[in-house]
Amino acid sequence: MNDDGTGEFSVAARENPTRAQRRGTRPGRITIDQVAEAAGVSTATVSRAMAGRPVRADLAERVLRTAEELGYQPNRAAQGLASGAYRTIGVVVPDLENPYFSGVLKRITLSAAGADFKTIVADANNDPDEELPLCRSLLQQVDGLVVVSPRMSSTALRELASIAPTTVLVNRVAAGVGLSTVSVDAFGAMLKICGHLVGLGHRKVAYLAGPPTAWQEQQRWQAVQRAEAFGLTGVAVPAGSTVDDGSRVVEQALATGATALIAFNDLVAIGALQRLAELGVSVPGEVSVTGSDDIPFASCVRPRLTTTAAPRAKLGDATWTRLAAAMNGEPPVDVPQLEPVLVIRDSTGPVPHHR
Repeated sequence: MNDDGTGEFSVAARENPTRAQRRGTRPGRITIDQVAEAAGVSTATVSRAMAGRPVRADLAERVLRTAEELGYQPNRAAQGLASGAYRTIGVVVPDLENPYFSGVLKRITLSAAGADFKTIVADANNDPDEELPLCRSLLQQVDGLVVVSPRMSSTALRELASIAPTTVLVNRVAAGVGLSTVSVDAFGAMLKICGHLVGLGHRKVAYLAGPPTAWQEQQRWQAVQRAEAFGLTGVAVPAGSTVDDGSRVVEQALATGATALIAFNDLVAIGALQRLAELGVSVPGEVSVTGSDDIPFASCVRPRLTTTAAPRAKLGDATWTRLAAAMNGEPPVDVPQLEPVLVIRDSTGPVPHHR
């Protein structure tokens, strides 16, 4: 029996019963796929139209008319999204063990709480292939999404934009995707590191590279390469994003003859400092080390780490502002990149005379 109690199955259900069965639905219960097929649109368009999200007027009218004709009833999650009853946002991060992401997350959470929104957090565990499925899962219980430093492909980002237009990307600039972005100038930050090292007399550096799919990694390596214009040669040594990654590649980096190690982030730099200490290599007496992000531990290790500081408070505030705008139906925009600060501490020094 169908929802209206007449005992009659809808035409769409009679014509396509196996599809409903494959979706695990009760016979006669119309699915979003059936509405999309009958209306000649995508399921994403049906979802947006039923939720009152921005959709071309003629498509919205067609979807709503078709849904009414078929007797389609959105599930409770979709109804909550349409009414904005969740008062909840979702945040996806690559790795919660990295204090940088925790810092950004905390600021976003505080901003959301100030507007009476709760926050649900999902950790992709450094797996780009997990990011889009996590976003899909969160969409069942949130009004908007924040994806921090996403490493998924551009194709996946475009798919995300089609199903979740109320999404803001943090530290990922992707042209033509159609989502708002908020980011720190990773390229400019790395140029500041390179300029600092050149000023100390360094001419060859080993760059301990991060995850190749990370936008920040691409920006930082491009800056190291650009620094050749003012006399700095960089050699890339594949590393990663964790303390263990930094420790693992130190011998390989030293074998390049570099007088300074530039790490993808502070965690990698801290791992490098630990391994250099084990090898009895003096920092900065024999080799200089730098990081990026200025996590709290950067000023606690010995020697204290030279790095770049991202304005996490401004980043979090700008992210919430754009997310709130997206949830109010405003079109996506790219916020001008935020300016990082060079933080000079004890881990960098002049090139040793014997080098």
